[in-house]
Amino acid sequence: MIFTPSQSNFLLMKPLHILIPAALLTIITIACKKDKETTTDLRIRLTDNPYDASEVNVDIRQVRINLQDDSSGWVNLETRAGIYNLLDYQNGIDTLIAQSIVPTGRLKEIRFVLGTQNSIKIANTIYPLTIPSGSESGLKIKLDKQLHAHLDSLVIDFDAAMSVIQEGTGNYKLKPVIKVK
Repeated sequence: MIFTPSQSNFLLMKPLHILIPAALLTIITIACKKDKETTTDLRIRLTDNPYDASEVNVDIRQVRINLQDDSSGWVNLETRAGIYNLLDYQNGIDTLIAQSIVPTGRLKEIRFVLGTQNSIKIANTIYPLTIPSGSESGLKIKLDKQLHAHLDSLVIDFDAAMSVIQEGTGNYKLKPVIKVK
């Protein structure tokens, strides 16, 4: 069988018509699989509502998150450990306290592991601020939030006025009232 030049070009082009869509389908399939394995740059920020004290200092040592319903999903975030005066972060001001790349998924819990240098300053007098189980198990915030792929940010809003309690003995305790935005 003898082909003319136009017929032979057609025969050479026909496999390309099949190969190009097949190649595109393969690329799209690979891209979709990668989307399912995304990560999130999670940022945890801290802010506060106004309160009638000079300082409310919280000693944050570590921020951890849990992406599981059990204790197997804990991840330590890169934390800017330090003593944070909650009153420095009022009226729309916040600060970044932790950030890490984590698997995209449902955020179940945030835990702040605290140190011992927690205090409150009222009328130029500094008082220790105790936090029940704060240094042992940390401050726990239960959530059920789907993280956005690639970048997500949470603002932890302490309400110092509702969180600081003066006991009859004159001691101060922090029982956090927190909103997550």
